[in-house]
Amino acid sequence: MKSLSLIPTERIESRIFLLRGKKIMFDSDLAELYGVKTKVFNQVVKRNKKRFPADFMFQLNKQEIEVWQSYFSRSQIVTASKRNVRFAPYVFTEQGVAMLSSVLNSDRAIQVNIQIIRTFTKLWDMMASNKGLREKIEAMEKKYDKRFAKVFEAIRQLLMKDMEIKPKFKIGFRI
Repeated sequence: MKSLSLIPTERIESRIFLLRGKKIMFDSDLAELYGVKTKVFNQVVKRNKKRFPADFMFQLNKQEIEVWQSYFSRSQIVTASKRNVRFAPYVFTEQGVAMLSSVLNSDRAIQVNIQIIRTFTKLWDMMASNKGLREKIEAMEKKYDKRFAKVFEAIRQLLMKDMEIKPKFKIGFRI
């Protein structure tokens, strides 16, 4: 069966954020991708609450909402649902998105879910390949003398820059 691409990968990638050290997607973004209203999307999830433990889905706390609203107010593309948050939004980790496939059964939901999971996998592959490359460079650095130290440092800086998959403004709080 030929895979039909409903949504460009870049559109999905732009809706994956880093929060609490996890890659997440907002309920409103997922609902839009699935072609349903956020309220309807959340009703389906709430009816299946047992399938979504805290490491699959969680709600933003008050501070996170404030930070997130300020992030989107600085962004040029601001949707009404993100500006006027009346309810704390739910966010879904990669595992939560995978679990959505068991509760959303339309043809569109199945195709969109496949695309989202492939996008998450692509991001993991990119991070893993950068890690492998970094390890190879470190091994070469140990093998060769200090004449190449500046070259290796420049390469390391480029790799670290590429590995950062974060929004422009750091979101979330660390303890």
